[in-house]
Amino acid sequence: MTIFTKSQEPLRINLSYTPKELQFGTSGRRAEVIHLTHLEVFINVVAELEFLQSLPKTEGGINRGETFYYAYDLRPSSSQYVKEQGNRGKLAQVIEQAIRYSGMIPSNQGQIPTPALTYYAVLQGKGSIMVTGSHIPFDRNGYKTNTASGELLKQHENPINDKVKQVRAQFYAQSLEDSLFTVDGFLKQEPNELTPEHHQAAQAYIQRYIDFFGSEALTGMRVLVYQHSAVGRDLVLDILRSLGAFVLPIGRSETFVPIDTENIQAAQLATIQALYDEAVLKHGAFDAIISTDGDSDRPLILAIDANTSAVRFFSGDLVGMITAEFLGAKAIVVPISSNDAVDHGNLKDMLQPKTRIGSPYVIAGMEKALAQGKQSVCGFEANGGFLTGSDIIRNGKKLTALPTRDAVLPILAALASAHHEKISLTALFSRLPKRYSSAALLKQFPKSQGLAIVKQFSPSLSAACTVTFSDTGITAFNEHNDAQTVSPLEIKALDAISKALLGFFSPEKGFSEITQINYTDGVRIYFANNDIAHLRPSGNADELRIYAVADTQQRADEITRMATQEPDGILRSLERYVMSC
Repeated sequence: MTIFTKSQEPLRINLSYTPKELQFGTSGRRAEVIHLTHLEVFINVVAELEFLQSLPKTEGGINRGETFYYAYDLRPSSSQYVKEQGNRGKLAQVIEQAIRYSGMIPSNQGQIPTPALTYYAVLQGKGSIMVTGSHIPFDRNGYKTNTASGELLKQHENPINDKVKQVRAQFYAQSLEDSLFTVDGFLKQEPNELTPEHHQAAQAYIQRYIDFFGSEALTGMRVLVYQHSAVGRDLVLDILRSLGAFVLPIGRSETFVPIDTENIQAAQLATIQALYDEAVLKHGAFDAIISTDGDSDRPLILAIDANTSAVRFFSGDLVGMITAEFLGAKAIVVPISSNDAVDHGNLKDMLQPKTRIGSPYVIAGMEKALAQGKQSVCGFEANGGFLTGSDIIRNGKKLTALPTRDAVLPILAALASAHHEKISLTALFSRLPKRYSSAALLKQFPKSQGLAIVKQFSPSLSAACTVTFSDTGITAFNEHNDAQTVSPLEIKALDAISKALLGFFSPEKGFSEITQINYTDGVRIYFANNDIAHLRPSGNADELRIYAVADTQQRADEITRMATQEPDGILRSLERYVMSC
């Protein structure tokens, strides 16, 4: 009988911890840092690169021996070990090693925005990886892989997951002696230093906007840049100054600040207000305050009330509308969570079918529009990230397509629009249809419970995307808006869903009867008084989100406040109800 020593036994049985496998989120892979072991990240990156190497060039494929670009954000765990997170981290170093292991030549583009990396890599026809947790809390991180053509799309995820299983089996089967990894999941060869940084991607990204907007586009404007810990905090300054604006940085932080542009809270607005008030005392009035989330692919735009000097936040979908109009978009793709002002304004005739939430779905919608012969194709999300599916020509200047979320384009478009028309940002946004949105969430809300809520209030009809309720009856429609045959039993079940929801979204809380429910992504409820409430579990973290739209900002904010109030708000009441069923 052969007796194996510990070092000859397979790596998997020697691991001192229970691995938690990385999953795809809304876009990219995210997890708690304590679970982002070197081994787990390495396995997934190698599998993704092997998948990209199997694709033809026409589908964004890459070849062994080519350059492969990567960059990373300012989260500590992106490039350092974090004591508070089980001493895990150094994700960029691990990914550089995985790129090299996969037969590629890693090119470190430094700490730059996600769209800057993607833009440059796609221009070169190469793949890329951005190490970022985007806007999610400090104790999490992740990364996002791009093909040579742009983002990974949803149809890529299943074959990639199959490849991950193969690569995982190979690494786990290796003997501990032969493995690259320790029993704690760290690389045996300590990944200390990254290769020297290159700056081609940052320079190309800056030049993209100088060429399109021109060096005098913002001359005379005074802009505050709330820097916090956004990876693009200095690059954005350079771009604004290159376009002629007077720019003052405020609020720079060496501690990571998670900014969720879909969920700007009162405390964050108070911080920005205090920074603005201090800046005004020293430097005079300003036209706008701008910022981004952590990886600088989602914008944050605030105006200043001329009468009260209070800062005012504009939601990302409204920013997207301003940007689309500025660019002269001919086809627009938005997710179902967007403010329905887009259905009523100047862009309504350009609107394509609404998608599920997440940039891969918006990109798929843009690709469908392009396949139908549409031109000047754009997309945007409720978080403000703006995507261009085709080249855009404006005043004889071309903006090359960038089919990934971008924060700088909508910031510049909003500022340039107001500057060109010689009006304030507040006046510019006041031209949009008077629909107001708000978003909020409950943290530490298990995704399984959020999905259970969605399932409880969803029809058994798998093809039903929209259900309408009226005096003439209940009608179900599929994703193509074709009416579906509904049995009497299913009609009864749909009526029960509507009545059950009204028990939570009640007249006592200001809601009226339900006129429609949309199931494209989560449960989006339309009421006769024009209120909208949309429930959806986050794709990136254990959070349950609510999106609200109403005829006044006060009402939209009230809906999200009632929903997230602890311990007896609407969302907690729904949770208890579903658990009791």
